[in-house]
Amino acid sequence: MLTNYQLILITVPERKTAEDIAGGLLAQRLAACVTLVDGVSSLYWWENAIHKSSEVLLIAKTRTALMPEVLLFVKARHPYNVPEVISFQIADGNPAYLNWLGANTKFTAAPGGEKETAALNPPIADKPIT
Repeated sequence: MLTNYQLILITVPERKTAEDIAGGLLAQRLAACVTLVDGVSSLYWWENAIHKSSEVLLIAKTRTALMPEVLLFVKARHPYNVPEVISFQIADGNPAYLNWLGANTKFTAAPGGEKETAALNPPIADKPIT
């Protein structure tokens, strides 16, 4: 079963940028959750040479319909000329989690024009951010 949700991978050069982007995505309800993974090593081609960088990986969970807004948001705040922003459609998962994801992202018009819906009673977070 395919869902209307995406998993997005974003790499940034340091923790502060990761927290700023994650916090902004959450504040604007462009993502319901962003996981930060420190200590990622990336090897890649850039300007005709192979480079190695230490990065922070963000794993964001959102609605498929919000992906264009997420991309614009990240590009406007990212220090790289060509930021890595890659999304994958979530094929399946815990129904309660997927309902929570939908209930905690902003609502948009679905591709067919109808409004996306979410669960009425999402689970309560264990530790709210204060």
